[in-house]
This record gives sequence, structure tokens and C-alpha cells, in this order.
Amino acid sequence: MNKLESVVVAKMKDLDSLCDAFSGCHAVFHTSSFLDPHGITGYSEQMAFLETEGARNVIEACGRAAYRRRCIFTSSLLASTWTSSNLDRVIDESCWSSEEFCRENKLWLALGKMRAEKIAWRKSKEMKVKLVTVCPGLLIDSSFPHDHKETSFPYLKGGSIMLRQGLLALADVGKVAEAHVRVYEAMDNGAYGRYLCFERVVQRLDEAIQLENELKIQGLLSEGTSRIISEEIQSNLSNSKLNRLLFAAPHMSCNQ
Repeated sequence: MNKLESVVVAKMKDLDSLCDAFSGCHAVFHTSSFLDPHGITGYSEQMAFLETEGARNVIEACGRAAYRRRCIFTSSLLASTWTSSNLDRVIDESCWSSEEFCRENKLWLALGKMRAEKIAWRKSKEMKVKLVTVCPGLLIDSSFPHDHKETSFPYLKGGSIMLRQGLLALADVGKVAEAHVRVYEAMDNGAYGRYLCFERVVQRLDEAIQLENELKIQGLLSEGTSRIISEEIQSNLSNSKLNRLLFAAPHMSCNQ
């Protein structure tokens, strides 16, 4: 905190307070997410609505008040992975989760992140904001692995299906933060669009059980899958676009 020049408190629902906060900024990093720790899954359909409205306000305030109209927007890998027909294709930045599929299966975090990112793209064109989005997998911090249960639970709804389909990807929170900075630094040199961000995909049952133990969510991923998963799971997830960008920054790399 001692390294921060200043701290400004703004409300996501209050456009004027966001404009005040963004006044004079060269870029806005929108990393916030809604969470209901008292809910059954930590994220509800109402949270998805609030996520979308918050994104709309952030982009509008960025367009109105920022010195340079730039936004680095944290979305989620979930905004790209949940469809009913993606098993045989590469999952990359061109893919979007299906709103109908998310609603039918009550995948509220995926719905919220997908809708928020899409409204951010629409609003950025309207407000002439230069936007890039980073879409990380499940955030993990090895320095305190047991403290992620509340934030991980909404992401892992449907986790056993993600595991079987090779879509359960992990991202170290420190490297995700650094990826945001690298994308921002590259905005003058061609960084554009969306970037899927993850380090590795969980491809074996023992890895899934280890993750369950670390998060204290025993059985959430592995229950009922031991007979189905007998060998390494194949994954069609691709983070090659981000890797190409990071390859130009020699002090950081992200494994495929």
C-alpha cells in the first residue's frame, strides 16, 4: 500500500463516482468481480446481472473521464468454454459460451462473465475505448492454497464435466496479474482483442484429486469420474495467442 500514489473508492453502480475515479488515468484495469459469500454457490443469477451492469458503467466512465481511453478487462475462461458442441474444435479467443446453455445449467458465473465481456466490447465501440480482455482459468495462489474455496466454488460448478472434457485450466494469480501488465504494455504494438490465460490443464484424475484436497472440496471434481477417466485427458484449449505476445517479453513465459 505504501507504493500507491492514491486510493479512490468508487461504486460500480455509480457512474459519476467511476468517472471521478478514472479522471486523468492513462488506463483502467477492470479486475473486479461480484461474489455472494452467503449464497449456496457464491454466485447467483442476480450476480450475473450486476456483473454486466458494472462492466457497462466501467467502459462508459473510461470513455468519459480517462485521459487515455484504454481498458484492460478481466473476463474468464468460462466465457469461452460452455457450449453444447465444442468437443471437437479448438477452444480459443474466437469461442464464446452459449447463454442458453449457461441458463439451462445454472452456470451463473460463466453467464455473468460472458455477458459482461460482450457488453464491454459493445460499449467500447460506442465510447471509442481501446479494449483488450484477459480470460484466465481458475485462479490459484500456491502461497495460500486453502483460502480459495469461496472464490473457486462458483468457477467449479460443473467442474467434473470440465475435467472430462479437458476444459479445467489453472492460472497462477501472480502470472495472470503480470499478463495484464504485459498486454497493457503491448497495446501500442499490436495487442488486441481477447487473450485466454492459463498455465496448465488438469488432465489426470490424480491431479484433480490433488486440486480438490488443496481447495478442501473433496469429490466435487472426481466423484463419478474414476471409471470414466482411465488415462490422460485430451484438451483442445489454446492459449497460443497470449504465448506469442509474452514471447516478445523475455522476462515472462506462460506454458501451453
